[in-house]
Parts: sequence; structure tokens; C-alpha cells
Amino acid sequence: MVRGVLTLVIAWACPRVQAGTAPLESAWREVRQDDTPQAVLDEQAQGLLSRFNANRLNNIPNQGLGSWVVLQRRSSPLEPDSVLSVYPAPPGKITLYDSRGPLQSIALDDFSLVDHGHGRLAFHLPLDWPVTQPLLLKLEPSSSLAVPLGFRIEDRLRFWQRDMLWLAYVSACLAVMLAMALMALPFALMLRDLAFTWYAGYLACYAWLQALRTGYVFHPLEWWWLADMKFTSGSIALILTVVCAALFLIKFCKLQRYSPRLHRGLLTLCAAMILVLVLRASQIAPLVQMAQVLLNPLLVLSSLLILLTSLAAGLRGSRYAWYFLAGWTPLLLLTALSSAQVNGALSGLPWLGDACLGAGAFEALVLSVGLADRALTARRDRDMVRRLANTDALTNILNRRGWTEGLRQALQAQPSRPQTLLFMDLDYFKMLNDCRGHNAGDRALVAVADILRTELRPADLLGRYGGEEFVALLDGLEAQHALQVATRLCRRVHRLEVPIRDDLRLSISIGIALRLPGDTVESLIERADQAMYAAKLAGRNRVALETSPGLGESPSRPVIPISESNRL
Repeated sequence: MVRGVLTLVIAWACPRVQAGTAPLESAWREVRQDDTPQAVLDEQAQGLLSRFNANRLNNIPNQGLGSWVVLQRRSSPLEPDSVLSVYPAPPGKITLYDSRGPLQSIALDDFSLVDHGHGRLAFHLPLDWPVTQPLLLKLEPSSSLAVPLGFRIEDRLRFWQRDMLWLAYVSACLAVMLAMALMALPFALMLRDLAFTWYAGYLACYAWLQALRTGYVFHPLEWWWLADMKFTSGSIALILTVVCAALFLIKFCKLQRYSPRLHRGLLTLCAAMILVLVLRASQIAPLVQMAQVLLNPLLVLSSLLILLTSLAAGLRGSRYAWYFLAGWTPLLLLTALSSAQVNGALSGLPWLGDACLGAGAFEALVLSVGLADRALTARRDRDMVRRLANTDALTNILNRRGWTEGLRQALQAQPSRPQTLLFMDLDYFKMLNDCRGHNAGDRALVAVADILRTELRPADLLGRYGGEEFVALLDGLEAQHALQVATRLCRRVHRLEVPIRDDLRLSISIGIALRLPGDTVESLIERADQAMYAAKLAGRNRVALETSPGLGESPSRPVIPISESNRL
């Protein structure tokens, strides 16, 4: 997708389009009360109008009564069927005149035309229009700020080539931004992370702002119901874009940790922007005017503060701040250049406005990579915390909490599969601590855990239940096989030959409980624990199988042979 967007950008922006475009002589002046089209054309013939370069962007006023623009083709390599386009699309209406009067009026929110330029206003000139006849345009007055305009006359085929390239480019950029915003919303719900929410809001508002600026919502979408509120919704979208960007930066880069002072400054500016938004939406003339006065300084201050804050957070160790800077800086730079262009600079770069769209799509992709990195890091940290919470720090096997939860899941997942619980308790462990010290006891616990982990299968659920107590769930084993496993464990622990006293070695007693229908975690553990105490009472260092009515005739408890010196 990125390669396709770049191809469209290069194809659309490269100056290979001079073929098929007519060179123009151009001039303008402001409309006066008693003007007639013929009088304006006569003044143009006498050289009394202000000349400008139609191939560059020019600031032509749209206040008062408006402005006249006269375009004259010096020569024409074009076909008779030509198109006059005005780019970018101005906020007000433009009317095409001949010497007798108006011929056609076009506006960005005009839905009456079948053929309409995208991102520009286009007049499809009549076939019988003389090549040498000047084109007279009137820029109707508008309450919105005038934008720099450029003019081009070209044959219809060339116009449609440009138009389709522009439409594909803008559609791709808006699609990238909206797709990234929509993808972020499920992650915001799943991860409960506000950074994804503010990211989605930021991209949605910026995409909406660009769709309004370029006229995309009018053509090709033809959302006619926006015609009366385009300026209000544009201002709202602009303010919300900055607010969401600031709030996203706060959550994404963890500013409370890395830049607390600038974090508070950003929150203050967000509150000021929200206040301007309320004033702008009030529809009360003095308040709306106050909002207009405050808006531009706040926008400049907010943009610079966002840049400074992200840089400071990056330098102080926030890796996500560098993602933000990589995406935000190109967009901020192009936006600043576009603002300078509105004020009369960089008139030879008509593509700056639409380049902001590409920068927005690029930022969406960069920030989505940063959010993916953040999500993976959060998941890794969460898994680590969960593993630490469920793992015994000394023996590195499951602790009581983790093992109990694993047992509960195993009982629920395989209700009809044979399962056997071993409850194991080290014999004379308190005496070991008293005689040899707690370090010796810890070493004994680690050694026993290693033995149990080695002897049991990977699928068996092993855990440390208490101080010297271990538990294991043997999956798929009947009573006879479970007795064999427990007997082997008993012998292996005894062979460790951990000394307690000169005449006593560490051993283990094991109780076995077979899972019965209707067993719960608590009931199964309780029966295995009782069997373990039976093994203790029978002399320790042995295995005991539970006696339960559900098992039918109680099997004998096998006793592991022990040395006489191990008896008390």
C-alpha cells in the first residue's frame, strides 16, 4: 500500500504535465460597484490590471465585492474541448463571464454539475469558445479566509488524468488514516488503553479536516447536508485534532513519568482549546469572534509545545516519543509551510496542501507501528507479571495460586478424563531448618523441586502448595499407574540423602486422590491431603491412596522400604 501511495504522489506531483497545458497571461483587480464585464476586459486590454503568474499560487482577495481575474491564452496547443481549473478549490463561488454577462457559477459545495473537478473548481469551456478570447472570472465575496489560487487551462483528457490521479491519491491517504483509526478502537477496548482511543480520535478528526479542506466530502462523496456547516465543522475538527494529538501524546509517551511539567502545560492548553471550541460553537457573534482571535495563536503554541514535549520525553528515555516525533515532525513541517503559503510565501509549490494528506497517512502508519510496539511490550510485561505472580520464587515452579488456577482449568477442560492428584509433604523439614539452618532447608526444597520436575511429565501440573508441601496433577493416569509414579518419587527424594541428623535423612510422604464425578478443586485437594496424613501416621516416607466410598474396595497402601535409621 505504501508503495502504491508513493507512486501516486510522484505521478501526481511531477511536473511532466506541461504538455497539454496552455500558457496564460493573467491579471486581476478588486470588483467595484459600477463594473461591467466589458469594462473589465477593456482595462485588461489597456494593461490597467495587476498582473500575476497563473502557474503559481496567488493571494487574490475575496473580501468586499470580490475580485476580477482575467486569463488570456498566448498560444494554444490544445484541442478545442478545454477545461479551466482553479486550484485548490476556494471557499467561495467563482463565476465565468463573457463580455455580455455571467455564463456559469461553480462552488465547492455545488452539486448541480455532472462533471466536477475533485480538489479544484473546473469550467468545461464550450467547443466554440475562441482561443484568443479572454476568460473573465469573478471571485465572489466570502466570509472565510482567502486561499492562494492557481489557474490552468488544459485539454479535457489531460484534466481527467490529473483529476483521477488526485482522486486516487486522496482516497488512499484518507483510507489509510481511517483504517488505522478503526483498527485502534478494538485494541482500546481489549487493552483498556486510552492511548489507542486518542489515536483513533486524532486520526479521525485529521482525516475529517482534510476531507473538508479538499472538498472530498462534497465531491465525490456529495454530502450535501454539510454545505451549510462546513466552516463550523472545519474549525471544530481542527481544534479536536490538536486536543486529541496532545492527549494521545500524554498517554502514548507516558509524560507523567518522563516530562511531568510539560505534561501539565499540555493539559492546560487542551483546556484552553476546549474553551475556544465552546466559544466557536456558541453561534454568538462576539464569542465566535473572540474564538477566531484566540484560535491561531493557540494552534501555533500547541503545535510547538507538542513538538517540544515529545522531544523532551524522548531525550529522557521514552522510546515511544521517538515514534511520535518520526510521525509528527513531517506533518508539522508541511503544515507550517502550508500556513506560510497562505500568507504569500512558497507560491511555486502548489502541492504543499495535498502533501499534508500524505504526511497524515505516513504519520498514521508510523504511530500504528509505535502502538503495536506498545501493545506487545504491555503484553510481555503483563505475561511477566502474571508469571511472577504464579511462580514460586525459590523453586521456580508454580506457587499455590498459580497451581490452583491451573487445576481449576484442567478440571473444567477435561471433565471425563482420568486425573490423579498427588499431595506431597517433606518429612522432618522443621527439624532440618532447626538443625541445619534455613539455607539448608531452601537448598533441600530446590533439590526436591528439581527431582519432581525431572520425574514428572511436562503435561503434569506441578506446584509448591505451602512451605514444604508440593502438589502434582497427573493427567490421564489410573490408580495403579499413579501409585507407581508416587513410589518412584518417594524413592528419588530419599536417595538425595539430605542429612537432618546423623541418624536421619530427608524423605517425603505422598497422598493420592483419584478424581471422582462432581469433584471440585477443594474436595480433590482435601482428599489427597487426608491420604498424605495417613501416610505420615503410617510411618512417613511412604505413599497412601485415599479411601473413599466412590472407589469401591479400598486398595492397600504400598509402603516404600526405609532403613531402620530413618525411623523415629
